Amino acid sequence: MSTHYRQANQHLQELLKNGSVEELVQRLQPKSPDAIPKVPGGSRMTPEALERRWQLLNTTPEVQEAIADPLTMEQMQAYRRNIENFIGTVKVPVGIAGPLQVNGLYAQGSYYLPLATTEAALVASYSRGAQLLTAMGGCTAMLLNEGIGRAPGFAFQNLQEAGQFMMWAIAQQATFKQIAESTTGHGQMIDMRLTVEGNHVYLDFQYTTGDAAGQNMVTIATEAVCDYIREQSPIQPEYSFVEANLSGDKKASAQSFLSVRGKKVTAEARLSADLIKKYLHTTPTAMENYWRMSAIGGTLTGTIGVQGHYANGLAALYLACGQDVACVAESAVGVTRFEVTEENELYAAVTLPNLVVGTVGGGTGLPSQQACLELMGLAGNDKARAFAEVCAGLLLAGELSIIGALASGEFTRAHQRLARGR
Repeated sequence: MSTHYRQANQHLQELLKNGSVEELVQRLQPKSPDAIPKVPGGSRMTPEALERRWQLLNTTPEVQEAIADPLTMEQMQAYRRNIENFIGTVKVPVGIAGPLQVNGLYAQGSYYLPLATTEAALVASYSRGAQLLTAMGGCTAMLLNEGIGRAPGFAFQNLQEAGQFMMWAIAQQATFKQIAESTTGHGQMIDMRLTVEGNHVYLDFQYTTGDAAGQNMVTIATEAVCDYIREQSPIQPEYSFVEANLSGDKKASAQSFLSVRGKKVTAEARLSADLIKKYLHTTPTAMENYWRMSAIGGTLTGTIGVQGHYANGLAALYLACGQDVACVAESAVGVTRFEVTEENELYAAVTLPNLVVGTVGGGTGLPSQQACLELMGLAGNDKARAFAEVCAGLLLAGELSIIGALASGEFTRAHQRLARGR
């Protein structure tokens, strides 16, 4: 996190063009909170509360109309469990990529994928990769594992107390499971991992959450277990927290990469040289060469996993389908592998250990988001595993397309043509 001297000095000189050191210091001083009005209404979803918030913002009718449009106001109550201080909705363009043929354990068929993004060339790129896979008969996709955790932490006076607590906790696992599962009709506790660091103990509870992504579900279940621990443990912690940052929630971590968080999936395809030439205008060897160099580049920068741009496709699909978009931080981690076979075909595979997705709960029931899931036939119960396999297929398509563009020299031209209209 250091900054080179030249950059620091240049930044300082730019700042001093706008005022003296004393003036800059004054800009950083705390301001009186009495002069700053609070947002009114809290979680109330009423026309009156909305009007008070818009009065606070003191903006133009055109700005208000763009955010609080008539359809949004008509559907206002649909958002009441997903937002606070509601003032309207933001419209993001949605494009369709595909068709993508997925031959999975749970996903079977051709899918047209709604991608919500403001990045030109993204939908075209994923659509091209999807069409290439479909022309080969589709990709094979497989759900390998699933589970999501919440990791409370407990602090004790010393290591001896931590050890005694851990021995008690190990004997309580069946009780912990019963308590946790009493809070939900869908979640199941499947494991408990223990970590001791000095006088700190972390209990990483692992759950399956049905067709929900499950972050809120596992938080409520774990809080119930923590209440039991505070009431019944013979060795009482000095303090504790329901999440002590060991679960990997909304961040890329080596722990999740090596095990699972959400759903672990993989997808593969063998692609002929003729189809790669037709769709990507390059060769299997050129794509393998690019993959090899980019794998080393990723290693040199210290990335967790090696891949091209998982975040692009996941963020667009998550936004369209009501997923927790912040989970892209952990979901967009994995490994892409390209190899040229003896038959001069390209073997391509992606593996993602951290896909946090759901088809019920969260934002999946909002009007547009549910409609996007319906477009794919993946809305509602018994669809989350298929959705995860479709995600893997989409990301394989995206890796093929972007690496094909880089290998063929078309990457820059595509962005100039689609993003700048040249």
